[in-house]
Amino acid sequence: MQRAIVHLDLDTFFVSCERQRDSKLDHVPLIIGGGERGVVACSSYEARKFGVRTAMPMRLALRLCPQAKVVKGDMDLYSKKSREVTDIIGENAPVMEKSSIDEFYLDVSGMDKFFGCYKWTNELAGKVIKESGLPISFSLSVNKTVSKIATGEGKPLGNLEIIQAQVKPFLNPLPVDKIPMVGKETSQLLSRIGVRRIQTLSEMPKEMLQQILGKNGLELWKKANGIDNSPVEAYKERKSIGTEHTFHHDTINLELLNGLLLGMVETLAYQLRQEQWLTSTVTVKIRYANFDTETKQRRISYTSADDILIDVSKDLFRQLFTRRMRLRLIGIQFSGLVHGTYQINLFEDTLEKIALYQAMDKMRDRYGVDAVMRTSGASNLKKGK
Repeated sequence: MQRAIVHLDLDTFFVSCERQRDSKLDHVPLIIGGGERGVVACSSYEARKFGVRTAMPMRLALRLCPQAKVVKGDMDLYSKKSREVTDIIGENAPVMEKSSIDEFYLDVSGMDKFFGCYKWTNELAGKVIKESGLPISFSLSVNKTVSKIATGEGKPLGNLEIIQAQVKPFLNPLPVDKIPMVGKETSQLLSRIGVRRIQTLSEMPKEMLQQILGKNGLELWKKANGIDNSPVEAYKERKSIGTEHTFHHDTINLELLNGLLLGMVETLAYQLRQEQWLTSTVTVKIRYANFDTETKQRRISYTSADDILIDVSKDLFRQLFTRRMRLRLIGIQFSGLVHGTYQINLFEDTLEKIALYQAMDKMRDRYGVDAVMRTSGASNLKKGK
């Protein structure tokens, strides 16, 4: 049976949410993002005409489009609207994967027996637009890679169908960076050896690509040839992540306790970024030697940044640990999670902070989660007892 995979993508999602809240923002160049030292989280099509792009430094964006209206961003609003759209799609689709805060994959294989896959998807997109008030694009094709690329090419309000016979003619003339797994570094590397179009990439020997790009070479060759067997995985929302540490010997050593908490927070924050989550609630838990257990939590703006989560966790711990009694357990939990591709809070962070976290996470990816940690956190994680 021929696979039928749908990719749906809410058009300029953050911008659309803000315009729904304030119609005065319609048809004007609009940038969602941080302050002057921050980056662009989303831009309207009016701003994109001037060259403004996601993750661009705000200073550069405003030089390119000085007349743009800048809005800081509201993750609570975006999360609410994302859940609204998720519910609409989930109630109608046989199998739905939520790949980010504003993107979805559906497996509608076999539906042609009853409806028409394209007709059904078009009606679903219309339902999303009508009930949520947000614009959405979609494409229908034989796998996730082709569908995602096609959605990008069809925006805004696109509704493409790429059947098997059209896959190669559709992909071949496109730039290599249209393939989802091709980032800036890979694109520049391929460009240096004369590979700028997907067709050229698809015709390269697989062995050569593996030599150049390592284990990702074969996967990239497959995608360039329109081959992608990855399944649509049913969406399950994760509620929280957390960890606890029980001491071998009850302790009242504040240096040890604070250092251990710091290390736990850093490890969990890294996990958030790796799995592309942002948290909105921090909970600290302690258990005294007499087994009395207390917790305290705080709502925060969505983030996955170590420094913010460390400050909040330490403050909660200070409020909790009020007795002159030894502790036998300390724990930390992040909940109220939002799944998305925005691994760092683009509305708050500066370019310097984003660069720092990216460098730290690269080190952790290569050498392990404990490779880069603040001194007290690292030492106390190892000796906590």
